[in-house]
Amino acid sequence: MIETSFSRFNLGFFRVASAVPEVMVGNPDANADNIIELARKATEMSASLIVFPELSVTGYTCADLFNQKLLIDGAERAVEKICEWSLGKEITLIVGAPIRVGNSLFNCAVVICNGRIYGAVPKCHLPNYNEFYEKRWFRSGFDLASKTIIYAGHSFVISKDILFDIAGTIVGAEICEDLWVPVPPSCRQAAHGATVIANLSATDETIGKHSYLLSLIKQQSARCRAAYVYASAGIGESSTDLVFSGNAIIAEDGSILEEGKRFEINPQLLVADIDIEKLILDRTKFNSFSDNYDKNDAGFEIIKIDTEFSSYTNSLTNQTANTLLRKVDPTPFIPSDNNHLREACEEITDIQVWGLMQRLRATGCKNVVIGISGGLDSTLALLVAVRTFDKLNLDRKGICAITMPGFGTTGRTHGNAEKLMEYLGVEALEININDAVSKHFADIDHNPEIKDATYENSQARERTQILMDMANKKRGMVIGTGDLSESALGWCTYNGDQMSMYGVNASVPKTLVRYLVSYHASQSPKEVAEVLNDIIDTPISPELIPANDDGTIAQKTEDLVGPYELHDFFIFHTLRNGFRPSKIFMLAKVAFEDSYDAATIKKWLVSFYSRFFSQQFKRSCTPDAPKVGSVNLSPRGDWRMPSDASSAMWLNEAKNIEI
Repeated sequence: MIETSFSRFNLGFFRVASAVPEVMVGNPDANADNIIELARKATEMSASLIVFPELSVTGYTCADLFNQKLLIDGAERAVEKICEWSLGKEITLIVGAPIRVGNSLFNCAVVICNGRIYGAVPKCHLPNYNEFYEKRWFRSGFDLASKTIIYAGHSFVISKDILFDIAGTIVGAEICEDLWVPVPPSCRQAAHGATVIANLSATDETIGKHSYLLSLIKQQSARCRAAYVYASAGIGESSTDLVFSGNAIIAEDGSILEEGKRFEINPQLLVADIDIEKLILDRTKFNSFSDNYDKNDAGFEIIKIDTEFSSYTNSLTNQTANTLLRKVDPTPFIPSDNNHLREACEEITDIQVWGLMQRLRATGCKNVVIGISGGLDSTLALLVAVRTFDKLNLDRKGICAITMPGFGTTGRTHGNAEKLMEYLGVEALEININDAVSKHFADIDHNPEIKDATYENSQARERTQILMDMANKKRGMVIGTGDLSESALGWCTYNGDQMSMYGVNASVPKTLVRYLVSYHASQSPKEVAEVLNDIIDTPISPELIPANDDGTIAQKTEDLVGPYELHDFFIFHTLRNGFRPSKIFMLAKVAFEDSYDAATIKKWLVSFYSRFFSQQFKRSCTPDAPKVGSVNLSPRGDWRMPSDASSAMWLNEAKNIEI
């Protein structure tokens, strides 16, 4: 958990807690005290919502004691005690309690805030198989029409068709088994606006059940594009026949934000910040979500819970602990788990290979041309081409790899290019461009001592001309090598390296290119791996400016446009999440707190927006390329933007960020 100070910016977060108290089975008064203690701690951490386990007021394992009036009355007094404690506090509690309505008993999620009960949601799906006998004591919420009742001294609605508005965030509740059925109630709740789902549970442990539970929670939060706050019974529940380990889990849109320890002897409290803004933006962007809204559904009564928050976007700015309780990944394009990273690299490679393979098959082309610089991008493109030719059982000599040394080419990159082409067994050509470019300078009357855009772009366009003409000569196609990050920043020469006949790297960000090449190195013979690892260690450069006197690279890309890890972070949250500059800045401060200061982050954020908007014209004529991830800049796919769109609002906000 990362704790970093916030600024005054509204970031759209909502703080939730999952609590697992110690219970005394059949002792509601003691259980109320334990619930209050965890709620007090959550209040100190400025949580807006805290969720407790199923039947946490009585204990889940009371069995036939639920038929005892003394227990049911004691539970009611315990709920009233919790209500009294909550008076004057802004935190909303959802506790589990049995509530009698008429001649039936219901297993309920009771919603409490500021001295009031705002409503109760009954459990709908009652398990009555294997170890579960809930229909012995309870009735289903399906059997209960919305009804106003008097309970614990409060008048409120009990219904499966209610949601709760907590400072602008809509919260729904379901109970344990409700999650395990084909269509959980939370699906309908989410379709009607709930962005946070509370699940009060009492899940016993059996071999393999926990991993399945995690998959259910992740899947449900993803399907509903919601946060899922899960609290399950733990220490103190009867072990007569079952064991309850105390699962506490907070998920968001398919990812686990926080997970507590199972079999923990002490009470547990998990707290995390949910990105409500992201969830709403996703629901708006992915419009198939709204297609699930049934116009014939009578819907839900939304009960507004009175707090001093004017909206959910203010919920953090008013908190005493002015921190972000949430992990922010500095490399959102790269899986953090090594096993998943290897799987992702293999899958991305398969997508790249499959895309190129289909293009070759469709065109009947058996030859490709690739410019090889000794840098990361062209190396990855060559590796993909080699895998493609192997998959098609084509001779690798059909891959014409051309190294084109120019004014800035260094011995290190040139040597690596030569070795790589030799070791991979492709056709290797070398065409020096110095004379051709010098002649071009003379033709257009350009002074070669002036190292400006003309000086640099003339080299890039000369290389592209060679590649295109060689492709014509060999009846083949030019494989593009540029990546997603370069496209976003416009760090490519228009009608130079920006152009190709098929681009295999176009939706791979620069930070991921390095990992992909490393993955290929791990799969390669020793001599190839050594070259690939040296390429990985070489500074990123277009090598368009002459080298230093000692032969080292003089023109380092990240010195000019900024660190790619920052830009890829900006790209992800701008394109995938639609966040505004101020929010991206604050998230970057958390993600890179040990790497970059606020001034550096702001400098490159301003640069990013300036470049991103001004360079759209290059992306508007991007060659065909396969999409490999959740972010893509193809004008025929994910990103359609006018080339002359104004950047004023984005730049103004970025420039006016206070650091």
